[in-house]
Amino acid sequence: MTTAPTPVPAPAAVDNNGGAGTPGTAPASQAAPTATRRGRRSGNRAWLGALPLMVFFAIGFGLPAIAIAIGAFTTSSDAPGGGGTFTLSNLTSSLHGAYFTALLGSVKLSALTALIGTVVGLPLAQAVATSRFRMVREAVLSGSGVLANFGGVPLAFMFVATLGNAGEVTTSLGLKKYGWSLYTFDGLAVVYLYFLIPLMIITITPALEGLRVQWREAAANNGATNFQYWRYVALPVLLPSLLGGYVLLFGASFAAYATAEAMVGSSIPLISMQIGDALSGNVLVGQGNLALALGLDMIVVAGLVMAVYLPLQRRSAKWLS
Repeated sequence: MTTAPTPVPAPAAVDNNGGAGTPGTAPASQAAPTATRRGRRSGNRAWLGALPLMVFFAIGFGLPAIAIAIGAFTTSSDAPGGGGTFTLSNLTSSLHGAYFTALLGSVKLSALTALIGTVVGLPLAQAVATSRFRMVREAVLSGSGVLANFGGVPLAFMFVATLGNAGEVTTSLGLKKYGWSLYTFDGLAVVYLYFLIPLMIITITPALEGLRVQWREAAANNGATNFQYWRYVALPVLLPSLLGGYVLLFGASFAAYATAEAMVGSSIPLISMQIGDALSGNVLVGQGNLALALGLDMIVVAGLVMAVYLPLQRRSAKWLS
């Protein structure tokens, strides 16, 4: 008499992790959506970390910007018909006469100083990035960080004491014989470069450090000269960062106020000086909100600057990251 063979149990299903499936363990087809949902919940909560910054930005910039925009399009309290009435006269006045001249003066000064700061700052930053002495490199970068934020009345006093009409350097070198005057457009540009060039150094140095050594070696192996390497390899890669640095310098120069006010006052037409005069009441009756219209003009220019700066930074980071 023969007996029937004992049935052999089928092997357990193997999951995607290579282990045997066990009762109570979710299959891979169910684990993946679970992980996806967890990732989505984590991503949805990630913005909470930026909430304090968003609140600070809304209070420190958003509310004042809204108040400026509302005031720029309404009449002031000293207007003949009363305040709070919608009008375009503030913006119209801000773009005519002396105010428009001041706006052009600020744009001209900012464009010139930003260009010089970019051209001078690039080779200095390259010297810092390629320095073999770490202490020198760190000292230059630290000093640049300090000088980039050095401005206002102390900076004006320093230049008056050295390059003013009775300054030490002016009298020692007899600069007045050559037509030098600190209280002119050119003199103000020199003062602005004192903090713009360090700002360019600390801005462009990370981009210079991102240039691959292999790129220079590959160019040298193919017979390229140093000029050809910079012309066809380095500068095209650095161009977004250079333009971004130029835009940043333009914005810093455009918004500067205290240094110019302490040095030249209203003798050099600048939009920031005009805003200061308007806020102090140096306007015609009924133009109390003209300063807000001038401020709105500056916000528009700064917004256009940042609209150019941010895409350039993203494009540069794609190559240098």
